[in-house]
Amino acid sequence: MTDAPADLPTTVGLLDRLAAGPVICAEGYLFELERRGYLQAGAFVPKVVLDHPEQVSALHEEFVHAGSDVVEAFTYYAHREKLRLIGAEDLLEPMNRQALELAKAVARKHGALLAGNVCNTNVYDPADPASHDQVRSIFTEQIGWAVEAGADFIIAETISWAGEAQIALEVIKEAGLPSVIMLVPHKDPDMRDGGTVAEVCRALADNGADVVGLNCARGPETMLPLLAEVTAAVDVPVAALPVPYRTTRDEPTMQSLRDPIGEKLLPGGIPFPTALDPFTCNRYEIEDFTRKATDLGASYLGICCGAGPHHIRAVAEALGRTPPASAYSPDMSKHAYFGTDSTLKSGNQAFTGRL
Repeated sequence: MTDAPADLPTTVGLLDRLAAGPVICAEGYLFELERRGYLQAGAFVPKVVLDHPEQVSALHEEFVHAGSDVVEAFTYYAHREKLRLIGAEDLLEPMNRQALELAKAVARKHGALLAGNVCNTNVYDPADPASHDQVRSIFTEQIGWAVEAGADFIIAETISWAGEAQIALEVIKEAGLPSVIMLVPHKDPDMRDGGTVAEVCRALADNGADVVGLNCARGPETMLPLLAEVTAAVDVPVAALPVPYRTTRDEPTMQSLRDPIGEKLLPGGIPFPTALDPFTCNRYEIEDFTRKATDLGASYLGICCGAGPHHIRAVAEALGRTPPASAYSPDMSKHAYFGTDSTLKSGNQAFTGRL
């Protein structure tokens, strides 16, 4: 990305960029800022945008440096229901507006896309029409603030109810912005109110969603089979943003992963959400996922909860790109023990087996 004046609007929108090639969107702000000590696990409310805005801006910068084409406003779980839960509804509007302004400053500086964000509300009940109205209200106010901030498109993510995803799409369409609707497949990959992820993605696309796909919960290995079903079912761009964890057929989501070695030390006895470290994918696994996802036809790519900038760089490099962070990609040729440079001390290289 090249720097641009801070007030320069984005001239090439999401759909035009997707028509020209893959788009990378870095997610994972919740886990990364929790690891850095600026966000509390549990409620996962992003008060950091008010308490330490410089940290949010820095992470936006790091993700763009690593190759993200999108700066996603950190409004995940900054919705009315979450703030009610922690007794901080008075922070709702300031939190959303601040998050949008922080993201906008970085996006406009680098010529990246600015994305507004809404997510699972945790109040949707298919049998309760009143909850549908509540969900619509939550989405409407957050998307309204994103529109006022000049968002280029809106992401609705980590949604496990088909009905809730449809409400998100309707509100985004009413706002007149492009939509990215991402479903989250749990241990049972079907939506909680019925339908496979492929069927629901097809229905969303038929109803006007610009991008549909999957994010969160599942790692590369267990997302790819579902991704194949989605790409085969729709004719719009498909999103693929797994978590960077080694999920398996028996433990297909990060929430279901178990650690028999460390479980006695874990709060609640499970690694999720603060002890997933032993399961973390390395950058080469993320490169491999990116290639496989693009081979399947996905073109809106990234990593969700657990992502670090090195994972995003891996996505970019798998696509043949050289973002600024690639200037610092590994080169082991000069390493004292494992290097190949002819001027290295041969005695050190002979010692490698004893390290």
